[in-house]
Amino acid sequence: MNATDRTPADLLSSALATDPGRPLVTFYDDATGERVELSVATFANWVAKTANLLQGDLAAGPGDRVALLLPAHWQTAVWLLACASVGAVADMAGDPAAADVVVSGPDSLEAARACRGERVALALRPLGGRFPQAPDGFVDYAVEVPSQGDRFAPFAPVDPEEPALIVAGAEFSGGEVVERALADAPSLDLTGPGSRALSGLSYDTWDGLSAGLYGPLAVGGSVVLCRHLDRLDEEGLAKRVESEKVTALRH
Repeated sequence: MNATDRTPADLLSSALATDPGRPLVTFYDDATGERVELSVATFANWVAKTANLLQGDLAAGPGDRVALLLPAHWQTAVWLLACASVGAVADMAGDPAAADVVVSGPDSLEAARACRGERVALALRPLGGRFPQAPDGFVDYAVEVPSQGDRFAPFAPVDPEEPALIVAGAEFSGGEVVERALADAPSLDLTGPGSRALSGLSYDTWDGLSAGLYGPLAVGGSVVLCRHLDRLDEEGLAKRVESEKVTALRH
C-alpha cells in the first residue's frame, strides 16, 4: 500500500505497479474440484474489463447501487473491485428491487428479476465459462466481458469519502474500506507483503470480505479463497495450507 491509496481500486493499482506477476487470488471450489490462480496483472485485467462493462454498457456511475447476489468467488472479488473503480456502491446480497444494477449467480436469478435496471448473470463455471443458454432478461457476463477494453478510466473521479460498500446492513466509504482492512490486518495475522491468507468465510459479512479480499490486498499479500471448504477434511486442509504456503487461516 502507498500513502496515497484511499480506495480499494487504489490498492489494486499499487499492487499492479509493484509486482504484477505475483499471485493475488487463488480460488478453490471444493464441490467441483476447481482451482484458479490469478496474478495481480490477470486479476486487474478482469477488473478493468468488468469496470468498462459496468460503466459503458450498463451505464453505472458514482453512487449507483450494484446488488451482488454472489458467493465468495474470484469473480465476485473482480466485481467488488470493478465497482470501486467506477465509484458504484457494491451492495453484497443487497435488495435487487432497490438496485440500479443486479449481478446474480445461477442460484439467485429469480430474486434478481426484481431489479428494474440492468441485470447481469454469472454462470460461475470453471474458467469463467458462459451459460449454455443465457437466462432470459439477463446479460451473460462471460459473453460480454471478453470484448471489453483492457484499460479503464472512470468518467468521473472516485471520491473516497462517498459510499462504496454495503455489507450486512452497514455502509462504508472507499476510504473506510481501506482503513478497516488495514486495521484488521494484525488480528488476521496479515503482517505485510508476502502474507497469504486462506479464507473459507462467506462474502456476506465484513469479516469475510476483510479476510477474503480487502485485508490481503491492503498489506500487499494474497488470498486463497475457498468455496465449500466444509467439504474438505482436516488432512486435506492441512495439505492445502502447506502447498499454498498459507500464513494466515480463517474458516
